[in-house]
Amino acid sequence: MRQQQEEAILSERVIINGVTTPLTLTADGRLTWSEVEGIQRHLIVEKEVLGFTTEGPRVKVKAAVDRSDAACCLGPTSGRFGGGLVRRIDFVFEPLTVESKRAWSQNLTEYIDSLGRPKKLFVFVNPFGGKKSGRKLFLEDVKPFLEDADIQYSLQETKYQLHAKEVVNSLDLDNYDAIICVSGDGTLVEIVNGLLQRDDWSTAIKMPIGIVPAGTGNGMVKSLLDSVGLPCTPSHATMAIIRGHKRSLDVATIKQGETKFFSVLMLAWGLIADIDIESEKYRWMGKARIEFYALQRVIRLRYYTGRISFVPAPGFEQYGEPTSYRDTPIPSRQEQAIDSQLRGYQGPHVNLEKLEWRTINGPFVSIWLHNVPWGAENTMAAPDAKFSDGYLDLIMMKDCSKLAMLSCMSEMESGGHVKSPHVTYLKVKAFILEPGACLHDPAREGIIDSDGEVLARGKGTYKCELKTLMSYDTLQITMDQGLATLFTPV
Repeated sequence: MRQQQEEAILSERVIINGVTTPLTLTADGRLTWSEVEGIQRHLIVEKEVLGFTTEGPRVKVKAAVDRSDAACCLGPTSGRFGGGLVRRIDFVFEPLTVESKRAWSQNLTEYIDSLGRPKKLFVFVNPFGGKKSGRKLFLEDVKPFLEDADIQYSLQETKYQLHAKEVVNSLDLDNYDAIICVSGDGTLVEIVNGLLQRDDWSTAIKMPIGIVPAGTGNGMVKSLLDSVGLPCTPSHATMAIIRGHKRSLDVATIKQGETKFFSVLMLAWGLIADIDIESEKYRWMGKARIEFYALQRVIRLRYYTGRISFVPAPGFEQYGEPTSYRDTPIPSRQEQAIDSQLRGYQGPHVNLEKLEWRTINGPFVSIWLHNVPWGAENTMAAPDAKFSDGYLDLIMMKDCSKLAMLSCMSEMESGGHVKSPHVTYLKVKAFILEPGACLHDPAREGIIDSDGEVLARGKGTYKCELKTLMSYDTLQITMDQGLATLFTPV
């Protein structure tokens, strides 16, 4: 079996570092050669080779290797590993004849082309997200990789909120193989919403999307890279885009009346939403604001009245009490043109009345729905979440002491919080939230947060005077399995 895998596509003697030695391109995509000491070296074309150029009689192979693999590929290496653990290197060899050089160029080109990599990208850079380093990160950690891989791109810096959504909504997708965002999760969400609100949404949503972490949370790209044990770095994310591997992603349709929002990451109400949004008043503290405000919220824990209803995944039918589906359309707070809401994707076609619904009444400390495992680089919100299983993971807390709550929050980086007896963790395929007021302060309602954006602010909440997409009232969530497409490391 191994002999068949190593069958040579091309094997000839070439000059490497002034020494004539055999160089082989195998059928399973390895460039192998021997050094003077007889040590075997190799590059895996699919994993490590970005592209190649010819300069006079020489062929220069441009590659990117992990620090852990660098020694076996090229022997002892030196220099900085850009973007965290990945180093761009050049492997240069000189064929002995013009015909040999032509053969190497042709076979390398054919093999790389057979991998189905993207050739033309539309790239969004958010210069305002995270540490406001998106532009610098693109120039230093993304652009060099794309140039080595001979990938063409059009660049668009986002200038304001929803800018990416507006651009995607009218973008000529025939000119591109994929859309990339150098940003946090917010720009990804805008891209998905822009694609799904197009008239040609059913074709548009098949456009692959790539993410390079440059935001505050980076939950989606963390989930993608961590799924194969890779660190969440710009270079690893860029390599995943260049390699061109794809995976499906579930999309949740959040609906209130005729108003829709398409979510790919999470929805929160209660404690998590309060921390996420209200901590904005301490943004000057940087990322420390989350831990600082989380402690405040635990000390002064809020309980919210309300009710949730859901359709459990198989194996989770024991949660809640049986109920029936009630369709109670609620008009959204913000006035929107009806024709714009009726354009594009309208949500999955499912007869909700025929599903087996369950219900749980409050008060609640927190309701958290997750589509992927990581909510941020340091928060494994839903360790059992899958990218395209057709379900949302529901993490619910109803009654919890302050000490137990602190213990839960300390376990969120590892996902251990879901094992707490104070946490109910299950999977659902449809969900209805009926949010209420604070139990001990009826004048204060809550915040509903999806993918880092405020969907609704109840009365008495932080910046409640601001308009939101939806009102603080009943909303419904349904899932469309594998609707979107993301670049993935493998």
